[in-house]
Amino acid sequence: MNALIIGGTGFFGKSILDAFISGLLKRFGVTKITVLARNIDSFKKSNPELIDPGIDYLEGDIAKLKNLPEFDVIIHAATSTNLKNYSDQPFAEKDNLELGVTNFCHLISQSNLNSKIVYCSSGAVYGRQPIHLEKMDELCPFNDDFKSISPEKLIYLQVKRYAELEIIKLGTILKRNVSIARCFAFSGKYVPRDLHYAYGNFLGSAEKGEKIIVDAAGIVYRSFMEADDLVLSLFEIALHSNPNCPIFNVGSDIQVSLYDLARNMADRYGVEYEFKNFDDSKIIDRYVPNVDRLKKLLLHAYDEEN
Repeated sequence: MNALIIGGTGFFGKSILDAFISGLLKRFGVTKITVLARNIDSFKKSNPELIDPGIDYLEGDIAKLKNLPEFDVIIHAATSTNLKNYSDQPFAEKDNLELGVTNFCHLISQSNLNSKIVYCSSGAVYGRQPIHLEKMDELCPFNDDFKSISPEKLIYLQVKRYAELEIIKLGTILKRNVSIARCFAFSGKYVPRDLHYAYGNFLGSAEKGEKIIVDAAGIVYRSFMEADDLVLSLFEIALHSNPNCPIFNVGSDIQVSLYDLARNMADRYGVEYEFKNFDDSKIIDRYVPNVDRLKKLLLHAYDEEN
């Protein structure tokens, strides 16, 4: 099996390449990975550990690409998760991301490719999770009350919703084999240390021997799936892509408060931690998926293997 990773130089792409090199993808028969990226030389220099004979590179921008070679599996993960991009140049970022999905769908529709396609969406599409709801499943209605969502997060949400509709059309109208992975939060060696994600920020501080600071006016719940489990989930979902476009939440359903996460990480690395505006009497935010559908899929795959 040969696989194309669109957006292969971000956290998802690096995690997939790392899993491929370590042999984790042998169970799927993956023998070749191709990475589509805009600056391959820079990526290779920054990540020499991810260079491997089984990894090829295709230089280009999915928003401008004229054709796609044949691949058994395509994982589309080309979306910036750096919210600074959405605040600095919101309309340019939105247009570019939507064009990337539109052009990808155009390339698929104009070809005879019979690839299994996974689009990496986000749990952000649901909107703000109701505080009383411990876990969101795939049937949860989208929350369109955007008053408490920052402008940059709103753009990200809108782009992901738009992309999902375009991918679904590939299945319903053109009968292509597609699926959607609504991805939540993750841990792993390639998690960015300098963006707006709590796990990465805490880890970045801890690795530098600095104090971990939590600034929240109440309890914030998150959950984190390990990167290898993310990769295995994406490839298993790929095998089940079909014209009905199945949708799966991808993440962990074991919630942890940011306070507990900070304490545990500080203890592990021997650094201090500080809680600002600490108030443990109320829950102010929750972002945790119900992953029963994914668990059922993975359990079935395990039973078949054994």
